[in-house]
Amino acid sequence: MSIIQVHNLHKTFEAAVPVKAIQGIDLEFAQGEFSAVVGPSGSGKTTFLNMIGGLDSPTEGDIIINDTNIRSLSPSEMIDFRLHNIGFVFQAYNLIPVLTARENVEFIMQLQKRPQKECTERAMELLEAVGLQDRAGTRPAKLSGGQQQRVAVARALASKPQFVLADEPTANLDTASTENLLDIMHNLNKKEDVTFIFSTHDKRVIDKARRIVTIEDGKVLSDEAIKR
Repeated sequence: MSIIQVHNLHKTFEAAVPVKAIQGIDLEFAQGEFSAVVGPSGSGKTTFLNMIGGLDSPTEGDIIINDTNIRSLSPSEMIDFRLHNIGFVFQAYNLIPVLTARENVEFIMQLQKRPQKECTERAMELLEAVGLQDRAGTRPAKLSGGQQQRVAVARALASKPQFVLADEPTANLDTASTENLLDIMHNLNKKEDVTFIFSTHDKRVIDKARRIVTIEDGKVLSDEAIKR
């Protein structure tokens, strides 16, 4: 079952010379996928992820998530839709420095106005899943890069989203941290049945993906399912 449908997607950045970042992409993503959108720098992969995550608006085309065309949403409706449907993992972690690991994971659920007891229980469950239950009371500055990214993964899953978008999540990590993070995300993909879509050119991520969508010059060059 497709949870994301993208039809005739275009994105042009206006400048002295307009830049056509995305040119007529048609794609669908199903529940439980573990997919990588790959391509060289400037290919349009991050722009594509930003649009299906509602962080940027297309110039033309439709993005339908579970029967909701997100182009029809107002800015406030889009914020609420993201809060309840989409998880994000960024290259720069984006943790709140004054909050502990547990509080960072709880934060999204608090925005959803869930009971505090539920927030804490879910946060601790996810921190255990990423191997950081013993660092729950630690602030980001006292965590390694790999540990911070694992907290970011826990936070992305806290709201029980339909899918998680991970934009170059391993770019700042060493090999050991990357392998650990990918194993955790792969296990959570199976356990939570949540769709993961990566934007990456990291071979270590590509080697784990079960679907590889290659974008070049804003167009889909290939779309390949991998049996793993």
